[in-house]
Amino acid sequence: MPTLIEVKHPLVQHKLSIMRDKSTSCHVFRQLLKEISQLLAYEVTSDLALTAKEIETPLVRMQAPTLSTDGVVLISILRAGNGLLDGIMELIPTAGVGFVGLYRDEETLKPVKYYYKVPKNLQNKTVIVVDPMLATGNSSIAAIDLLKKSGAEDIRFLCLLAAPEGIKNMQTHHTDVTIVTGSIDEKLNESGYIVPGLGDAGDRIFATV
Repeated sequence: MPTLIEVKHPLVQHKLSIMRDKSTSCHVFRQLLKEISQLLAYEVTSDLALTAKEIETPLVRMQAPTLSTDGVVLISILRAGNGLLDGIMELIPTAGVGFVGLYRDEETLKPVKYYYKVPKNLQNKTVIVVDPMLATGNSSIAAIDLLKKSGAEDIRFLCLLAAPEGIKNMQTHHTDVTIVTGSIDEKLNESGYIVPGLGDAGDRIFATV
């Protein structure tokens, strides 16, 4: 799998344009985020291994390709990551789920940890980390640092938007992590927000604007 994938599917881009519009309601924003998360999930899981399982169709017995979904762990970077988590869990309901609580210090732009709870035995799992925005990349890097300390080896990062600065930062610190995003935007502004972006994803998901 390439280390950087920008999903340019028309459905992703159309839904993303509606989400960028500041007049889009919280309810619609959440629904679109859930829908896009499922479209992005197809890409981030495209190389998962299949095994053969014998089944019987109405006509014959066959060796049917089967996905071992208990080998997948979803990690949400709180709080905004939960907006992506729900949609992916509908596709992979047997996946393990973990949470990393990080908030960004608005002066230093550095991540501060306040919560960490993930499944055990991450060594043999495909770990998909979700957060709508890859801005500076500092929080995502910190979360992946923690996951690697917990034994995770196969890690993918799924986000709605990514800034070039965040991509460069992630690829500098974690060369082995694949980034899947709906859009590579132009830049970060002086406050560390993605431009053109869509504002603060957490605020728009939870109506805390």
